Amino acid sequence: MGGKLITLIVIVLGVIAIAQLVRVYELTSKLRNRGEHDITERDNNLNGKMMFGFMLAMYAFFFYLMATFGWTGRGEAASNIGKETDWLLDLNFIIIIAVFFLTNTLLFYFSYKYVRKPGVKALYFPHNNKLEMIWTIVPACVLAVIIILGLKKWNDATGDAKKEAIRVELFSKQFDWTARYSGKDNQLGRFDYKLTTDNNELALLTAETIDSAIASMENGPNGIKTLESKLNDAKLMMIPEDREKMETDLSRKQRMIRLLYQMKERHDNKSDKAVWDDVIQKDTLFLCVNKEYEFNFRAKDVIHSAFFPHFRAQMNTVPGMVTRFKFTPDITTKDMRERMNNPKFNYVLMCNKICGGAHYKMKMIVVVLEETQYKSWMASKKSFKDSYFAAAAAAAAPATMPADSTAVAKDSVSVAMN
Repeated sequence: MGGKLITLIVIVLGVIAIAQLVRVYELTSKLRNRGEHDITERDNNLNGKMMFGFMLAMYAFFFYLMATFGWTGRGEAASNIGKETDWLLDLNFIIIIAVFFLTNTLLFYFSYKYVRKPGVKALYFPHNNKLEMIWTIVPACVLAVIIILGLKKWNDATGDAKKEAIRVELFSKQFDWTARYSGKDNQLGRFDYKLTTDNNELALLTAETIDSAIASMENGPNGIKTLESKLNDAKLMMIPEDREKMETDLSRKQRMIRLLYQMKERHDNKSDKAVWDDVIQKDTLFLCVNKEYEFNFRAKDVIHSAFFPHFRAQMNTVPGMVTRFKFTPDITTKDMRERMNNPKFNYVLMCNKICGGAHYKMKMIVVVLEETQYKSWMASKKSFKDSYFAAAAAAAAPATMPADSTAVAKDSVSVAMN
């Protein structure tokens, strides 16, 4: 309490002292027969020198920050696209810093050099066509170069990948990522959102997943038959709002089941093999060094953004559409750890959109392996077909099925990194 009182007294006394100094300045000005609007030559010269001194101090701090935190603080890019993007960003920084030094030097130096002098009248210079052309055309040309180079890099990143590029799908939802590798045929199987069930989170399209979706829609805990039974049960008392909500849900599911039966009639079983050999991977995304990847992105719920900061790649994931880009990782996780002298370093995939309350934890570790390690890891993974039917069997007889999926995933990570 005593400390707060002393602080308050100091503040009050400081305000009084400032007020008295202002009053003294006013009285001094009156004695000198000088108005507040009159600026002396001494004041002008002082302001000019202070402007010049501020410029030198600002440049000193700029160079200090550059020396302390590096050129941009981004670290080394770990992909081919990343290196090209860094080159373009460096070019932008060079242009911006050059303009920064030029304009600020002119601004502060002119304030110092052309300080007001008694008897010297300022030159009235309202317009000059040549100057207007220079500072219109030059920035326009520089901006055009930057935009053209930027569009070229963007087209390189989002254009068609090579035929031999590895296809991987990244599926985003609140608040995690799931990777789907294209399997031995290097072809991602088809999907349809209407097939989303508990055992088919990615809504992959096969004859079996269609039948499963139909069965779930008709006979599930909240399926059509259950809803019809509740609505037709005279003994079940419901308020009008709940009945209306249930009827709306039933109508939606009846429309959906018709679409599912139409899908079943049109489905060609030959396309199933492209789905069955796909590999589903959670928690960690494994990549092979010096191999081109084409990433396809989907979102289940809201807009997310797949951001690979170390590979300098980012793409929005949008519900109802597929987006994509490509890049080639060119530094393994092991090598990057050695370069950074950080044994705990990991590449990461994160969401760069504020997608909800748990957005902060929507991350996925990315591990870049040598080719032999990558092939060994891939060989240890189950295909979607094996995982799907194993899960179906486990659901039918949970007591007899070994729960080894987590252990297998952890073992595969350990083997790959070692």
